[in-house]
Amino acid sequence: MSETFLPELPQELWRAGKLELAHGVQQSLQVIRMATAGLGRYLAEIESRGVKDLYGYGRTAAWFADIAGLSVGEAGAVVKRAIALNPTRALDGTEVPAALPATAAVAAEGLVGDERIDQILEIVKKLPAEDRANAEKILADLAPSAGPRQLAKAEANLLALLDPDGKAPKDPEPKEPRREITLERRKDGFWKLTGLLDDETGARTAAALEAYAQHRPVDEFGQADLRMKCERMGDAWVDILDLAIACPDQPGTSGYRTLVHVTIGLDELKSGLGTACLDFVGTMTAREARLAACDCLMLPVVLSAAGEPLDVGRLRRFVTPGQRRALNIRDGGCAFPGCHRKPKNCHAHHIVHWADDGPTDLRNLVLLCGFHHRLIHHGDWEVRMAADGLPEFIPPQYRDPLRHPRRNTLHHV
Repeated sequence: MSETFLPELPQELWRAGKLELAHGVQQSLQVIRMATAGLGRYLAEIESRGVKDLYGYGRTAAWFADIAGLSVGEAGAVVKRAIALNPTRALDGTEVPAALPATAAVAAEGLVGDERIDQILEIVKKLPAEDRANAEKILADLAPSAGPRQLAKAEANLLALLDPDGKAPKDPEPKEPRREITLERRKDGFWKLTGLLDDETGARTAAALEAYAQHRPVDEFGQADLRMKCERMGDAWVDILDLAIACPDQPGTSGYRTLVHVTIGLDELKSGLGTACLDFVGTMTAREARLAACDCLMLPVVLSAAGEPLDVGRLRRFVTPGQRRALNIRDGGCAFPGCHRKPKNCHAHHIVHWADDGPTDLRNLVLLCGFHHRLIHHGDWEVRMAADGLPEFIPPQYRDPLRHPRRNTLHHV
């Protein structure tokens, strides 16, 4: 093996011109590659003789790792490359030819580096045994002037030439999409929802939430929607949940909006003061129970002072599908002044609450979106049915000292 030396560096490198610098890099790179090829020949000879007999190691890669201060993985890649480029001997002394003899020749001249050698080795492995020699010669001739993309293109051309029909098409077995949802109740009464969705389901969920998480329009009083995006997304989740629960095909509900049982005392329900038991797993305020009972989001179990169940939901309190259609036509959406929400996003609110003997008929019902439904129950706004049979809203005095009735004129022209 001929000896190689690194090119002599100018004593004052900062004086070198751009051509001299480029030539120095190219010459140094060639010398390093030639030295690497020479190292490979040594490693191939050690592999042939047996590293255990020579040095007591189980593998050549382990011995070289100790010598070079490398990890076994790093050393293994060097040894694998050396064996591919150089002939070795089997245990019986017969010669095992190199897998890449043409590539070894250009590597010995320092014209190709480790990356292209590994790429050629992987390409050759994919080819039929009888075609590997010719293909490897083509790739070795191309490698000194080609980059990774050119070699990849050459691979595609070789595969197409050797197998023009390609492999027989095979429909892959569809994978079961991975979806996970975890829902747990925290000690503070909130529920924590986490999940993992596949790409398609995640995109559909994001699109649905974004559609319902738009900012509410500025109302007639100039009040803008100040909710953060995470809050708007949370409210959008509630809207989508309400729609799913109201679906006629929803298992267990038949289109009614009943979700869970709420146990509450009769006095608490009438006054809106106190607490209620939510499906025996938590509590909610009596005011929230009154709001939920409007559209049967929850089925109240009303108790007397002695704890006797007085009412486990009255079916006449449910808004029937026919009444709901009539409400949709009459109100056209949320009836609160300035609200754009459509009927599908609304609850049927009892103007006179059913706990106060309010009837479930059109003269006592009005469509409200979730936000304005809560506002009517918890705020100072009032709703009433006007003489013409349409709902109108009375603003609080701090909004309008004269408290003029207002209506929503957006849904009907």
